[in-house]
Amino acid sequence: MLMRKLFRRVSFTQAIGCRAYGTGMVPDIGQPTPASHSQLLREGEITPGITSDEYISRRRKLLDLLPEKSLAILAAAPVKMMTDVVPYTFRQDADYSYLTGCQQPGGVAVIGHDCGFCMFMPEATPHDVIWQGQIAGANAALEVFKADRAYPMRKLKEILPDMIRGSCKLFHNVHTAIPAYLDLEAFQKAAYHGKVKNVSILTHELRLIKSPAELKLMKESASIACQALLQTMFHSKTYPYESMLSTKVEYECRMRGAQRMAFNPVVGGGPNGSVIHYSRNDQTLKDGDLVLMDVGCELHGYVSDLTRTWPPYGSFSSPQEELYDLILQTNKESVKLCKPGASIRQIHNYSVEMLRKGLKEIGILKDGGSSLYHQLNPTSIGHYVGMDVHDCSMVSYDRPLKPGIVITIEPGVYISSSFDGPERYRGIGIRIEDEVLITGTGYEVLTGSMPKEIKQIESLLNNFCHGMGRESHNSIRTASS
Repeated sequence: MLMRKLFRRVSFTQAIGCRAYGTGMVPDIGQPTPASHSQLLREGEITPGITSDEYISRRRKLLDLLPEKSLAILAAAPVKMMTDVVPYTFRQDADYSYLTGCQQPGGVAVIGHDCGFCMFMPEATPHDVIWQGQIAGANAALEVFKADRAYPMRKLKEILPDMIRGSCKLFHNVHTAIPAYLDLEAFQKAAYHGKVKNVSILTHELRLIKSPAELKLMKESASIACQALLQTMFHSKTYPYESMLSTKVEYECRMRGAQRMAFNPVVGGGPNGSVIHYSRNDQTLKDGDLVLMDVGCELHGYVSDLTRTWPPYGSFSSPQEELYDLILQTNKESVKLCKPGASIRQIHNYSVEMLRKGLKEIGILKDGGSSLYHQLNPTSIGHYVGMDVHDCSMVSYDRPLKPGIVITIEPGVYISSSFDGPERYRGIGIRIEDEVLITGTGYEVLTGSMPKEIKQIESLLNNFCHGMGRESHNSIRTASS
């Protein structure tokens, strides 16, 4: 009887276009809004923690960087398919998300001095709505994302060519470029005359220095990752399998509010720890092994990244402790160099000299030759972090650091089982990675709550028993004060 009454009052379109929250009907635009998800967003926020005013400010700053009579064209990330009809979980392109707040595929954003902020949005058919649900259309672009102009995607071929012809230069996202505008005669003509550039040279400049709202999310993301990794460390003897530890850390991150992992966790037990981006995670941990875990989570578009290495069975061996102490001291000394005016390149060069000297003293390096050292550690000391794990890739590591920039410090040594050196060190991989915020006076280690001292780690592992170290899994509303 109740269903009959509901169907009399609400049309099919209204029924699938709205959801019931409490006693009212709230429009469904395909992503959370303050009305539909009050536990996540406050009034005025487009995404959790980031207000419409901040998105408007970002676009104004982009216009300040755009030459006169220039146009920025950004397409949303494509949907990637797991099988022919089943997609992978969608993740928005960082540049598109940074400027629009739209977390859905199928759109194109155009920003220019003359046109302002224009969005071309996909249209959902009744069939699409039944199978995939509602999406944000042109109306949502105006009302939610605060576009100056908005059109259905089918209008792009009519409207965008005139915008392009009236522009001296075009900047577009080469990683998400789509035929809808690439195939336009006006775009191809501009490209032929060398007028098309990569928009990331501008957007990465904007994204490099984080706002207070962004830093709040990044700190919470780092906190979640630290809590999750600590819980995983506690259980590493109970679950001595790489696959289980990978599952455990993801579970702990998600239960604390993370939407996804920032990348596939690296869980390298024993000699697998010497494979820098090891991702198979399919081996058993043995007594005497170390396990290297490189993890991070994503919270409302902002990621974390940290690595710890420890002995699941409770004690470092003598050669493991020698190498670990060298990496730890390099980590701590490198962190001390993180301050305004320094650069990642300078910190990297310092760390290389420190590691090279230490490896020579231990007897692993017979000389300071760069080629042999490079086999043991071919990585940079760190990278920028933000909306992407390797954030702002267009920005040089020679750039002087400024307050609001977040980087990683991650010295390591990776000695394969076939290494032609002292046998006692073969098959050992160690990395200690922290996430560091540059402040006005120096630095703040965002992952500082995660233990890394040898005695601290051994004590925690050996004193842990069932029920210790457990924390509540209440979801965290990170935009709260």
